[in-house]
Amino acid sequence: MDCVFCRIAAGTAPASVVHTDPATVAFLDIAPITPGHLLVIPRVHAEGLADLDPDVGAQMWRIGQRMAAALRRSGLRCEGVNFFLADGAAAFQEVPHVHLHVVPRWRGDGFGLRYKAGRPSRAELDGQAVDLRAAAERAALAD
Repeated sequence: MDCVFCRIAAGTAPASVVHTDPATVAFLDIAPITPGHLLVIPRVHAEGLADLDPDVGAQMWRIGQRMAAALRRSGLRCEGVNFFLADGAAAFQEVPHVHLHVVPRWRGDGFGLRYKAGRPSRAELDGQAVDLRAAAERAALAD
């Protein structure tokens, strides 16, 4: 397997690293949405969230939170922060290695999210909740 994020984690591919620890690496994105856009990755290869050890996932979010605080304290423009994690190609995951985007934001920065507005009925939401609770129970039993 030739994974660019695994190579970055191993120190064999170039990256502008901001943080390292035994479980994670945080570095600047080479195609930033805004200046200071960071990626937090696990050192161990995991293509999607289902492949990721939950403790490593928790560490990724802790480091993401720390990086957000660093962005706010830095000299970079940052009035807010978005976290984004794409899990799978349909969700726009471009590199098949779990990664958390930490994106500094400000009013008028040109980035936005688009979605189809809609308001499902309570019955639709309740039906989805039933399906999700059952799936969560099956997942817990599988662990």
